[in-house]
Amino acid sequence: MTKKKKTKIAAMADIHTKITDHGSLRSAFEQVSEEADVLVICGDLTDTGDEDEAKILGEQLDILKIPVIGVLGNHDYEKGRQKIIKQILAEHNMIILDGESTVVGNVGFAGIKGFGGGFDQYMLSIFGEDMMKQYVHEVVNESLQLDRALTRLEQEYPELPKVALLHYAPIKETIRGEPEQLFPFLGSSHLVEPLIRRQVSAAFHGHAHAGKLCGSTTTKIPVYNVALPVLRKEHSNDFYLIVEV
Repeated sequence: MTKKKKTKIAAMADIHTKITDHGSLRSAFEQVSEEADVLVICGDLTDTGDEDEAKILGEQLDILKIPVIGVLGNHDYEKGRQKIIKQILAEHNMIILDGESTVVGNVGFAGIKGFGGGFDQYMLSIFGEDMMKQYVHEVVNESLQLDRALTRLEQEYPELPKVALLHYAPIKETIRGEPEQLFPFLGSSHLVEPLIRRQVSAAFHGHAHAGKLCGSTTTKIPVYNVALPVLRKEHSNDFYLIVEV
């Protein structure tokens, strides 16, 4: 039986494209096109959620010679223009996942933004005021969307490894370094449940700029925080991490 070729995934997050960032990612995109099979960008594609920032990023995405997949981050929602941002980037051949899945090479990708809520024994529960319940419902819904997307991949491509893309963190380990007071706003253990249930091969996220590059779930699934400040602190490459799946 022929062994399937591994797919080289380049991952980055929190690029925070500004109006003044013309060409800021050009050299990185040229390099990654030579080194990887697919690029994933895990949220905060823009700095203030402005469509003009998305256009600046889109112009640079045209440099890529490999597929690019991503999810939106909290910054991309700042002005309520997330649908416009998604449309602009789609025009530049970027696939934005929001509870959907796609296949590139020999890997199935599923993605969501995620949300906060805290971790482990300190995870918030659906209890108390309506506003608190809405907060927790948001991350529960995101988790369910990710689970459904991963389930579709299982059913349609049972032979392929699965990779999850998020903006918010699914485990506490990769946000260590941030102030503990911020932990409930950086991710939630609700988000790790579909990763374990659907046995993904790896997960990537961003959002925690002062966190750690690598961690793992209780079942040893590798989780990578690929926020640019983390990559610059912990990895020799300033812009992306390459993982083979």
